[in-house]
Amino acid sequence: MSTQPKHLLTPEEYLEIERNAELKSEYYRGEMFAMAGATEVHNLLVANLLRDLGVQFRSRPCRVYANDLRVRAGNSNLYTYPHVVALCGKPEFLDGKLDTLLNPNLLIEVLSPSREGYDRGLKFEMYRSIESLTEYLLVSSDRVHIDLYARQADGRWLLTSVSRPEESLELRSVACRIMVADVYEKLEFSE
Repeated sequence: MSTQPKHLLTPEEYLEIERNAELKSEYYRGEMFAMAGATEVHNLLVANLLRDLGVQFRSRPCRVYANDLRVRAGNSNLYTYPHVVALCGKPEFLDGKLDTLLNPNLLIEVLSPSREGYDRGLKFEMYRSIESLTEYLLVSSDRVHIDLYARQADGRWLLTSVSRPEESLELRSVACRIMVADVYEKLEFSE
């Protein structure tokens, strides 16, 4: 058993390491966690979401980013790479590197069985500390199901769930509507 104290990284140390690394890692409270690759289903869901939002953002001051843009949450306690990030207005970055966004309006995570509890629990708790964030969308990768959490005026979060292809969700944070059938295009799930 080691009696050596664990060295916790500062956010600045993490960013220095991360910006020079070949693989992405999340940072939480002084520790780095390597990120795993994704399945075809996961990649198709992300691509469909990027496409649908990107088309609706044409000629509007809105932007959509894929999972390579880092987001800071929780007063520097969490640096992570959401699967899809969207905002309307001017992006605010941590520094001149333009690789750590501070003001997302919408964060989207595609759920996997191994990380669903984290995405719904601790990660969502940290995301809620981002003042600009008004919606959090969770997309299931093992069935047709989407949960939208929307911040209300009093600070509470309201959940809306959809699971039929003909349903849609209005994303007020970025003034868009997504169709469930479009999100799950080219995917089939067994009953």
